[in-house]
Amino acid sequence: MNAAPIGKPVRMRVGVPAVLALGSNLGDRAETIQAAVDLLRAEPGVDVRAVSRLYETPALKPEGIDEEAPAYLNAVALVHTLLEPLALLGVVNRVEDALGRVREERWGDRTIDIDIVDYDGIVSEDDPRIVLPHPRAHERAFVLVPWLDVDPGARLAGYGPVAELARQAGDPVELWEDRP
Repeated sequence: MNAAPIGKPVRMRVGVPAVLALGSNLGDRAETIQAAVDLLRAEPGVDVRAVSRLYETPALKPEGIDEEAPAYLNAVALVHTLLEPLALLGVVNRVEDALGRVREERWGDRTIDIDIVDYDGIVSEDDPRIVLPHPRAHERAFVLVPWLDVDPGARLAGYGPVAELARQAGDPVELWEDRP
């Protein structure tokens, strides 16, 4: 048994819940999302607790749906982390880099995109490197629907129940099944 000496306080790191959205529209999309989840599982301080099923969605650009771009597969992972938000952002950026993410065009096609959607319900817009919850997550069915898959009672800080937000979101989302 590992115990602290008598009289010495024990400080335990508890960690916090976070929600990560994963998307891919280049290459073997399902394999890339699985590889991203595997890399996240291997990270110290990140405990992947649940991963949604995969959902297919059209590519969204600032002007709306881009019918010419390859469709995305999307998933949500619920994690428990000992990392602070910026450290978690560093982890997801390293995972993206390891899987060939190229950042040439904002909202461009990509092998993998991992966003921190929610971090312990924190609402913060003060740091230019990270905004919590993730901007536009409240209006993106490709984030909300997979989130409901793993947490039907989820709430997005500052916006309310994810189920209600998903009903209001306009982008089409379909459950994706592995096809031959």
